[in-house]
Amino acid sequence: MNTVVLIGRLGTEPVLTETKDSHSRTVIQLAVPRSYKNQDGIYETDFFRCVLWNGIAKRAKEYCKKGDTVCVKGRLQVRDYLDEHEEKKYITEVIAESISFVSSVKNKEENS
Repeated sequence: MNTVVLIGRLGTEPVLTETKDSHSRTVIQLAVPRSYKNQDGIYETDFFRCVLWNGIAKRAKEYCKKGDTVCVKGRLQVRDYLDEHEEKKYITEVIAESISFVSSVKNKEENS
């Protein structure tokens, strides 16, 4: 079974694009802190590329902003491409099946 659930903060503003066949697509970077400290006593953060399609993509663009905390559920996908030197490169990304809005930067600012 290929399932991943991540809770983290949006590292970028969601940008909505349209494919040639009229599908909506949004790519977000999700910053997820690790649950343990490194040898220097610091919590490190992992950054995940998440791809959202169609309705999920549109909702993320409409309701999410950089810094918001969200939960992404989806599957991992590995794909390859050729770089400018014709070398094969691999990229791992999360293909989102759902996104839940946990908290927003706007709400935190209003409550302060």
